[in-house]
Amino acid sequence: MYVGFFNNLVLIASFLGIGLGILLGRDGRRAAWPLAPLLLFGTFALVYGAQVNSHLSADEVLFLGGGDRPEIDVNLLFVATCFGLVTATMAALALGLGPLLRAMPPLRAYALDIAGSLAGIVVFAILAALGTPPAAWLVVLAVPLVLLRPPLPRARAVLGGVALAATVALATVSYAAGDRFSPYYRVNVQTNGNGEEEIFVNGLGHQTIHAVGSPHTEPFYEQIYDWLPGRHFARELVIGAGTGNDVAIGLAHGVDRIDAVEIDPALLALGVRDHPDRPYQDPRVHRTVNDGRAFLRASTDRYDLIVLALTDSLTLVTTTANVRLESFLFTQEAFASARDHLTPDGVLVLYNYYREDWVIDRYARTLAETFGTAPAIATFPHLGGHGAVLAAGAPVAGIAARVAVGAPAPALDDWPFPYLRERAISAQYLLVLGGVLMFAVAATLLAARATGAGGASLSPHFFALGAAFLLLETRSITSFSLLFGTTWYVNALVFAGILASVLLAILVTARARPRRPLPIQLFLGATLAVAYLVPPQSLLFDPAWLRYVVASAISFAPVFAANLVFTYSFRDTRAADTSFASNLLGATLGGALEYVALITGYQQLLLLVAALYLAALLLATRLRLLADRALA
Repeated sequence: MYVGFFNNLVLIASFLGIGLGILLGRDGRRAAWPLAPLLLFGTFALVYGAQVNSHLSADEVLFLGGGDRPEIDVNLLFVATCFGLVTATMAALALGLGPLLRAMPPLRAYALDIAGSLAGIVVFAILAALGTPPAAWLVVLAVPLVLLRPPLPRARAVLGGVALAATVALATVSYAAGDRFSPYYRVNVQTNGNGEEEIFVNGLGHQTIHAVGSPHTEPFYEQIYDWLPGRHFARELVIGAGTGNDVAIGLAHGVDRIDAVEIDPALLALGVRDHPDRPYQDPRVHRTVNDGRAFLRASTDRYDLIVLALTDSLTLVTTTANVRLESFLFTQEAFASARDHLTPDGVLVLYNYYREDWVIDRYARTLAETFGTAPAIATFPHLGGHGAVLAAGAPVAGIAARVAVGAPAPALDDWPFPYLRERAISAQYLLVLGGVLMFAVAATLLAARATGAGGASLSPHFFALGAAFLLLETRSITSFSLLFGTTWYVNALVFAGILASVLLAILVTARARPRRPLPIQLFLGATLAVAYLVPPQSLLFDPAWLRYVVASAISFAPVFAANLVFTYSFRDTRAADTSFASNLLGATLGGALEYVALITGYQQLLLLVAALYLAALLLATRLRLLADRALA
């Protein structure tokens, strides 16, 4: 579960490890085998043995650093150990990359590297679509490791092979124990003491399947019907339909048609298979696997009732940003979109275990500002932590309404952090990020000393380019999550698009061979200015194909321009390995700087991106610190 909520650290560790591996492997004498398989086994054994959920409960994860409660006890030793193992594993895998980068012209080497990454995205998409277990991913990794193994003494070869086999076996045991794997979670089903199925994701309790009329069903499912007795809802939309409890309740109250939207296909499949009332088999129910915000954007239908049904995920959208799967459902703009899909007397309802009163107050304020009247609110403290129902719309106006004085400001599409009370960075994140950066500096200096090149092995220019590009990539991915949904396949397409733009930049640089960097840098500045002046929220228009074209042009133009800047410098470098390593080490800093968005929002990151690219320009020209060009 730490991987799910600190996964930005996994990304940082990966970039750091690859950069260190390139530096350590400069002499070509260091082989990844059997070191990489042994480290891979150690990483997997630690994560599997701890079940990645040892020290946080679901509500603590929801409000990490966001509430009035004291800061929770994050196991920093566990986080540090995982970070170190991932860094070491990636470094071992990258030991042979440096000599390969120096063995051919820089742009050709870079193009092959990006083409390999693009192939990896394709394989990822296939494995995610098939819902494959960890063993399948590890087998895919093991094949090239074995095929690319250099000639080694028999004992070392056998040791590496045994470590790989043990890792795959451990993953297989995890799958055999009853785990399912969706594109988002490790899913496990258990029967609780009431004889009902309880769904666990990443080791945390997530959903319980209740039959209609079960004495254990939470009261908030029925609250809207209690507020409006006798009201007939002809059409209902359930966002976050999950295993089907909300759908079954709606059918029991005579709803004529229900559109059930669930982002996770595995949870939906469990509801189809296991819900005792068989709501998903009812012809009145129409199932859709999609992000709720994306569904609303694509729909022209109007509903008498829209339900945000316990829509709290336990994972983030991507390793590059701190946005959760449901974050864009609880912004002020999202509530306005739901309002626009209601009939004149329609109602929007949301309910959950909110754990903190200020979250209820935030949603109440957001609904009041969106609908023009205070929402109806019912709370259920006996449910174990501030269970509440909020409803907005003309039929519930004036029912148990309140908006607390001093309620937190609404979350916004540019600042999609509904579980963060204020624009701030948690002390725990600052502590962890500070430790990460200190570790990165120390490890880089040691790696540079080990190669005998010292500080001259690093390029400040390429370091700044790496930090800037990761921030730019993060902002682009977040923008596309808003525009097209937070589903795994949207992320896969965005990553594929970014890599394709890199390949295009390489091709343009190789064919056009620009002689001066100034036109390219001016082009980058112009694209960043356009992206800043035209925020993603302004692109939420129809038709969808036009939105996609315009959003793609505005979001990918800076990515393409940034890669023209990089490939122009990389084309002439005489130390492709250290230049590439410096770029990756800079991405480590970029990953840490992404947390600035918790304060500024994602649009303002573009100013930081522009500042970093300006620093890279100064390092390459006026200050004459382009150290990599001086290296043999």
